[in-house]
Amino acid sequence: MRWLTPLLVALILLLQYPLWFGDGGWFKIWNQENEVENQQELNGKLRVRNETLAAEVRDLKEARDAIEERARGELGMIRSDEIFVRVVPNVAPTEPEKK
Repeated sequence: MRWLTPLLVALILLLQYPLWFGDGGWFKIWNQENEVENQQELNGKLRVRNETLAAEVRDLKEARDAIEERARGELGMIRSDEIFVRVVPNVAPTEPEKK
């Protein structure tokens, strides 16, 4: 009878191992659930970015004002009937260092 109890405990532990650590075990499922949550969060961020880019593309295709605004801001372009004036702030010259 002495050997029956340790044998049954060992048998129970052997049966529990695949439940906790096997391919479909609780730890692996828990890790996969965390990975799914992280991927869903990343997908949400990417979805927002894609919607922003799609709106920008739609705006560039449909509106001439958006193209003009981009050309002026990023490329510094002006129309042929405009005069470009650059305003430089008046900065007082610094005094040279005295030794």
